[in-house]
Amino acid sequence: MNFIVAVDKNWAIGYKNNLLVSIPDDMKYFRETTSGKVVVMGKNTLESFPNKKPLKNRVNIVIALEKDYKVDGATVVYSIEEALEEIKKYDQKDVFVIGGGSIYRQMLPYCDTGYVTWINQEYAADTFLPNLDEMQDEWALAQESDENTYFDIEYFFRIYKRK
Repeated sequence: MNFIVAVDKNWAIGYKNNLLVSIPDDMKYFRETTSGKVVVMGKNTLESFPNKKPLKNRVNIVIALEKDYKVDGATVVYSIEEALEEIKKYDQKDVFVIGGGSIYRQMLPYCDTGYVTWINQEYAADTFLPNLDEMQDEWALAQESDENTYFDIEYFFRIYKRK
């Protein structure tokens, strides 16, 4: 299983249920990487999308705590354990955890590849991913793009692999 995320230099991923910054190439990378695949997310992540609708051209699995929560166009499960059961129906290389913070933390032990857009900036944030660079016993940086820029923002596309 995979995860895909954009982080700042402090491994922050969000603030008040929003992304820290919107970089067009990162959005394109996300679309191209996850299109036709399975995306796993928490309810808050789904509700941060335009019109609170599931992502097109993907199987959407939403983890919600409220047992009566339903979403047209998505499979709703009510625990991490149920999510893990549901994703067994799919090829694990086609499954991407897409947030938010609590879901990343709980699903990280089951992931073996991380697609990380690493942004060389610091933002005000309230949601963080564990710093994979500090988890050298578990994770290794396998690939890194050349530096990209969007206005004054420098960023890199990185792929981390579980050891």
